[in-house]
Parts: sequence; C-alpha cells; structure tokens
Amino acid sequence: MTVRPIVIHGEPVLHRRAAEVQDFNEELRTLVADMYETMEVSNGVGLAAPQVGVGLRLFTFHYPNDDDAPDLGVVINPVLVTSKVPGSAPDPDDDSEGCLSVPGENFPLTRADWVRISGVDENGAPLQFEATGWFARVLQHEYDHLDGKLYVDRLNERWGRKARKVLKANGWGVPGLSWMPGVDPDPFGH
Repeated sequence: MTVRPIVIHGEPVLHRRAAEVQDFNEELRTLVADMYETMEVSNGVGLAAPQVGVGLRLFTFHYPNDDDAPDLGVVINPVLVTSKVPGSAPDPDDDSEGCLSVPGENFPLTRADWVRISGVDENGAPLQFEATGWFARVLQHEYDHLDGKLYVDRLNERWGRKARKVLKANGWGVPGLSWMPGVDPDPFGH
C-alpha cells in the first residue's frame, strides 16, 4: 500500500464529474488499498478517488457508526438517496465540515440527516446500506466529490463568501497543489 498525495481545491479532477469504474482488476484493488492507507495516514473519515488525482467514481470511508453499516469500506459507482435537506441555516458548532482537499479549514454546511447508498465493492459485489447523522454527512461529502463538487461549493452565501476569501488567501484554486499525508504537517492538527 502506498500513501498518495492529496490534491487541493483548484486541481481540475476535483471539479469535474468522475467516470464510472468499468474494470474490476488488480489496478483497481491497488487504488482502493492505497486510498485506505492514505485515508488512515491523513486522519480522514472518507476519501474520494478524485482527491488522490484519479477521476473514477469510488470512495473509501472509515466511520464507526450505529447504523448497522460497515465502519470501514469502499463504495464504487455509488447511487445516493437522501432525506430532505433542512432549509435552516447551518449551526457553526454542530454543522462544521472539513475536507482534505481544503486542508485545515472548516465551514458550516447543512446536510440531509439520512441517506441510503448502493454500489459495489472492489470485487464488483453489490452493497447497500443506510446511514444517519454524521455518517450520513460523510457519505454525502464523499459522493459530492464524484460529481465534481467540494463542500465549499455548497455553502450558503455568508459562509461561501468567507470560504472564497480563505481559498484566495491560501493561493488555492489553481492546478498543481497537493499535500502529502505523513510527510507534511497534519492540516487539521491530529
């Protein structure tokens, strides 16, 4: 297993829809193993293939939960169904979200409290489960990456304005930027 660099906001692969996985082979299984390792070393709870520069529709997750779902897994070519997203403003204390591709930053975002996700694993075996609360948030966040959206793209006007300032101040929004888990300092201070 190899830890891969995580690309930062502005890298084109993060801002376009990822392609369906067609080939379930050793190359895919290596990518999944590398993503698990990268997610663990970066202290992440999820990691989408575009975040390691690969434009394919898959993500890994590691989130202990009480939803009768696996704590650790991969979802390939996922389909996501959500409950309604509340129309209320996000709570900065309870709804703050971060992203390995927007390293070290957190902004509040309202998300659906329930999801059902289906797809396949790295061997092509079907899977489906439901998630609630923060686990549902993790799955929505990773799924968004596969559609070329980062959580900062979904922020309301107030928080979106603040995020744009932070992106600009950090020099992000251009191709070619990344950070290396286990080598560079942990941007979230774990």
